[in-house]
Amino acid sequence: MHGPGSAAWLLVALCAATGAYCLLRMRSGVEEQRRAAGSEALMGFGMALMAIPAAVITPPRTAWALYAVVFGAAALRALWSSRSSAHHVHHLVGTFAMAYMAVGMAAAPSGHAGHGGAGAPLVTGLLLLYFAGYVLWSGVRLVPVATAGGGPPANGWGDRPELARACRLSMGIGMVAMLLTL
Repeated sequence: MHGPGSAAWLLVALCAATGAYCLLRMRSGVEEQRRAAGSEALMGFGMALMAIPAAVITPPRTAWALYAVVFGAAALRALWSSRSSAHHVHHLVGTFAMAYMAVGMAAAPSGHAGHGGAGAPLVTGLLLLYFAGYVLWSGVRLVPVATAGGGPPANGWGDRPELARACRLSMGIGMVAMLLTL
């Protein structure tokens, strides 16, 4: 996922900040929101680790295999959870994409993508289309919530829907950026 230095660091910061906010969202009083926030925190921090520039650190192939196992397990959990919630289908696609990118990174000759040859073009293209569409859809959904005004709800800032949507939007943008460098 290692792109140009400053862009990679911006992606690392965006994903890490999103992951940190999702950890705070795990304090919600609503069970479903806590579960979704936990999955999103894993995605945010995983994306931040994968986006660290290769000039700083090039993880060994075993690290990429570990990422693939962790996100493969998260994909199985999302598959199981998708029976009861359509939102978990998005988590399933996201965790699959992370596992797919980790496998691509492990298979890349230099141990990091960005030089071509990592990942199947068809799968990468389909994931890019999905996440580009998701970003556009999330952005459109965010506008009415953000312009409605009103201030924080009585149940706390961690349960504000516009912040959760902005979090998901930023991770979608990060996923598009990572897939473009694969």
